[in-house]
Amino acid sequence: MNLTQPNMTQPNMTQPNMTQPNMTQPNLAAISNLLKYIPKDWIELTTHRLDIYDEGQAKSQFLRQLQTIPIDSIQSSQPLADLPTAYDYIRLGHQLSSVLEWLLAGINQVSAEQVISFSSKTMPILAILRKNKLSGKRTKIYYNTQSLPLSDSSRLTEIYGYQFELIAIDNAADIVPCENATVLLVTESVFRQPLNDNPAIVATINIHQDFGSVITVHGDESEASVQALVKEIQHVRRRESIAMTPPNTFKLLEEIVHDKTGEAEPLAAEAVATVNDCIKANTGTRVTPLIASSGLSIQYAIMMGVIEAALTEHPGKPVKIILPPNCYGGTNDQARRVAALVPNAEIIDLLVDGGQELVSSLEMALEQVAKQNGVPIVLAEIPTNPRVEVPNMAELGRVLGRQRQTPEKTAAVAPTFLVDQTFCPNVKLLDQASPLAGVKVISFSSGSKFPSGGRCIAGYCTSNEEAKDVQKLVEKHLVLSDNRAVAHQLNTLAEFMPSMPERIQKAYENTVSLVSHIKNILPAAKMNFVSAELAAQGFTPSVFSLDLPTKGDHKAAREAYKRALNEKLINFMITRHPSMCKYCVSYGQLKGSYWTIPATSTQGTTKEDDKDYIVRVALSPDVDIAALQATLTEFCEAEF
Repeated sequence: MNLTQPNMTQPNMTQPNMTQPNMTQPNLAAISNLLKYIPKDWIELTTHRLDIYDEGQAKSQFLRQLQTIPIDSIQSSQPLADLPTAYDYIRLGHQLSSVLEWLLAGINQVSAEQVISFSSKTMPILAILRKNKLSGKRTKIYYNTQSLPLSDSSRLTEIYGYQFELIAIDNAADIVPCENATVLLVTESVFRQPLNDNPAIVATINIHQDFGSVITVHGDESEASVQALVKEIQHVRRRESIAMTPPNTFKLLEEIVHDKTGEAEPLAAEAVATVNDCIKANTGTRVTPLIASSGLSIQYAIMMGVIEAALTEHPGKPVKIILPPNCYGGTNDQARRVAALVPNAEIIDLLVDGGQELVSSLEMALEQVAKQNGVPIVLAEIPTNPRVEVPNMAELGRVLGRQRQTPEKTAAVAPTFLVDQTFCPNVKLLDQASPLAGVKVISFSSGSKFPSGGRCIAGYCTSNEEAKDVQKLVEKHLVLSDNRAVAHQLNTLAEFMPSMPERIQKAYENTVSLVSHIKNILPAAKMNFVSAELAAQGFTPSVFSLDLPTKGDHKAAREAYKRALNEKLINFMITRHPSMCKYCVSYGQLKGSYWTIPATSTQGTTKEDDKDYIVRVALSPDVDIAALQATLTEFCEAEF
């Protein structure tokens, strides 16, 4: 089998490490056989097992071990299912995207790290533009596509600050190097044969009409410039977009292997209307929702939309992005990356833990922004992750709606409130009767959780009446980034969203049962969950977190003991119930339970001092609560 690519190396969210020799072209017949036996989960699940995942070896560990399997002669999916997880979440990449990138790397004789797929056709271009803006370089974009590879160039120049030229060509061989500029080629559907070998071209973006795009970074993988560019492109896919989706990646692999044109899944007739109606019913909005390829994809469009509103409505005023420093790592990192693009934007920490409370902290932050005559953009999770806290909503509405003054005694700019409702997507925060009705509010949720039951990663947003004009700008940036949900994502949401309220209620009841049991058998544990009073207001999450009792002579020893005990508990539950307990970051799935430590997963790039080394547990509507209770009792009796 001619599939050898020894010493594969991996991307790392902080620093890629690419030190492998040139690879030979993979055997298409072997890949064809692999496609016959791919595990169902490779296409149907949004998260994979963290117990067989090493973030420091993302993608590479999977590919290395894949090459030890005689995939040209396998006759079942089990050898593939036993491989380590390529990425912990398919938004970042997945097993099939890794196979695709490895295959294309072999065809083009580059490292597999130098090939990165996207569901979007434009985000790899924007990744190059972003890096060059921050590096003070220009970008020359040559293209031989039927239409312009970028839409809305004026917005990219005026809001993002990107400097580029779009140049139509017939032959890539005619492209010449340009001093202090990155030369980028955009082409269409050239996957089976090697790309150009013109040394003037730094990277080539290969666009597929239906499935997305693949960017190949040319050059020697050992060069610092190649490594830096790969790192930046990977980070854009991680934070502002997604990998090509598993179903579409599978179809593109079949297209390459069998030299035929693949077709995307058609959009069901009523899918969009069904999804929109469900979102409206759950959030209380009357504004048409926007559906993106993931939660962070829609959040990116929201951030750029509110940034545009701030820059155009309040020119010259500083933009202040107020957010909790320990919120979801993707949210935290993305907001800071957006702030880095805008010359007069700044992040202000919104303290919500360690004795701090969201509403009082927000009051102080908004007063501070008013004194600076700034434009406040507030981003918060309700409930929070991982401590599942909900603020006093009436007080929150009053603080957000309070009229403040600048030092010049003029009216301060009112805040725009961006709220992540992923934990409780069925609370009507956008209703006219909501305590937030008088504030500009945009709500967003990850569709990989309850909306799809873990079957796709599309995300969505909508707004209340006050913010509907801002929502129009959000749509502009969603279209510009080509981060809209694809057909199979919309079809999946349409299938599962109608049952979401019922599933949320059942999962909440399961969670209440398990939380009550833990309180009974281990009263010394600190539990983080909503109160009955909050549940009566509609906040019925199916996640809780707990601090296990610890011991030790000093703080460091107690912390170390607790962290080890966290892992021991999770491993104990998974070992006892491998089909019902999963070590992963998700929740809202259709069945089972999900266990993780946010500090090592969901909080990601959060500063170390702000991380929570506690256990977060999520329950589904279909899980054997009695079995979990019995196993937890067994653990507690042994440890305490």
